[in-house]
Amino acid sequence: MALEWLKQRFDEVSTSLKGEVTKIRNKGFLESVVAGCVLVAHADGVAKPEEKQKMMGFLRNSEVLSVFSTEEVITIFDKYARQFEFDHQIGQASALQAVAKIKGDEAEAKLMVRVCCAIGAADGNFDDQEKAIVRKICAELGLNPKEFDLV
Repeated sequence: MALEWLKQRFDEVSTSLKGEVTKIRNKGFLESVVAGCVLVAHADGVAKPEEKQKMMGFLRNSEVLSVFSTEEVITIFDKYARQFEFDHQIGQASALQAVAKIKGDEAEAKLMVRVCCAIGAADGNFDDQEKAIVRKICAELGLNPKEFDLV
């Protein structure tokens, strides 16, 4: 009985640690994705509810990022959104700096750009301002915008 309890406890701790390691390993990716979403959402001057909902839907369904709480995501989103509200250029520079953290990981970079495209289209209109921002994101990450139909 004691051995069974010990094994169960070990499994619980192991699962918990695996979740924490996943969080630590993917925190930079989360920040990059959210910063990219803020860039696109603020391309036309205001982050629309549809854009925020689309971002949250992606994060909840992402195998890699679903370990993060809604509160963590909102905190990161607000951090970058506040910078846009203070000064658009400062906000954009700060968010692009966060996006650049995943440069070199092509799979993560491409996924992040696809998420940004989906955010841009969330309100039914992926407009030229939003596409221009995603092209900037591609340039920051060393990706070809043609790959995402942005040209």
